[in-house]
Amino acid sequence: MPVDGNFDSERDEPTLNKTRNVGIQGTDLGSSFVHEGRTYFLFGDTAGMSLFGADSIAFTTDRDPEKCLKLQFVTNTFGLFRSLSVPGVSTGGFEVPTGGFSAHGNMYIVYATDHTLFKVHGRSVLARSTDNAQNFTYLYDLSLDKFLKISPLVVENAEIPGLPEASGKGVLLWGSGDYRKSDPYLAFLPLDSVEDPKALLYYAGQDENGSPRWSKQESDASALFKEGCIGELSAAWNPFIRKWLMLYHCPGRGIIFRVSDMPWGPWSPPQILFNAWRDGGFCHFIHASWLTRWCDGVNDFGRGFTSGGVYGPYLIPGMFKGDEKATTIYYVISTWNPYQVVLMKSTLMIE
Repeated sequence: MPVDGNFDSERDEPTLNKTRNVGIQGTDLGSSFVHEGRTYFLFGDTAGMSLFGADSIAFTTDRDPEKCLKLQFVTNTFGLFRSLSVPGVSTGGFEVPTGGFSAHGNMYIVYATDHTLFKVHGRSVLARSTDNAQNFTYLYDLSLDKFLKISPLVVENAEIPGLPEASGKGVLLWGSGDYRKSDPYLAFLPLDSVEDPKALLYYAGQDENGSPRWSKQESDASALFKEGCIGELSAAWNPFIRKWLMLYHCPGRGIIFRVSDMPWGPWSPPQILFNAWRDGGFCHFIHASWLTRWCDGVNDFGRGFTSGGVYGPYLIPGMFKGDEKATTIYYVISTWNPYQVVLMKSTLMIE
């Protein structure tokens, strides 16, 4: 079900959030993290009152996603969504927030920026908010290479043998480089040093004993597995099946998942979690171009000949359910046409 827009075309009913009330016609992405008891969602290029290219942020206090999630957008004095901006950082079209985390009472977000005709993203940066997403401050550049799209997650270091620090908390950062042409990578930041770029360490493979090696040089970052098609990705620990879970999108294949006992792997072979044709996305809540098949009317106005698609698979870790044999995961995907973010769920069985 859509979490944005005003109308659910598949069900022929209004959406729960009716986001046109805050000036939003549609948006994409929707990575999430918990801060001060709220689950925040970071939305990318937002179409609405400020035209295409602005970004937006919303939060929910809901804990059960079964009936969608009631979102409250961060708004300005006019009651319209407050465009997410970082002074000194370009946040136009295709320049988007890809993940966030909470530390020391502050909110931190990762931005993919520096879009050009020749490269989708040229740089990623870390920014901080001390006032619950009203304002952000640029901290430092994260990457120019392998970590342009980043999915961060705060962890307890003692629970993951092999991290660079054995106590306290840290931030794991799964990343991808060239858009939809990348393998996945992993980095680590001590939470107490999150504002120090010199504290970044990169997973650089394993030594002869199978222990992970960590390097201060991004050029040493080793691919977690070979894929060569990744753009957006997300990863999280699933406490029910006791596995790390990664979702990503590969063009033409759909949403893919892998599991692992450790955040760096070895990761299981890829499996298709959602394919828009196989699983009833097209012709239902994703538009199939009228040039291909005349089977739905869910397209945005004037976009009947533009096919939808799926991308931006972002897990919502705090809302997983299950037991030791199976888990139901909740996540969002973007559908392009209609230009919306859709709440999804899938059940994974462990044999």
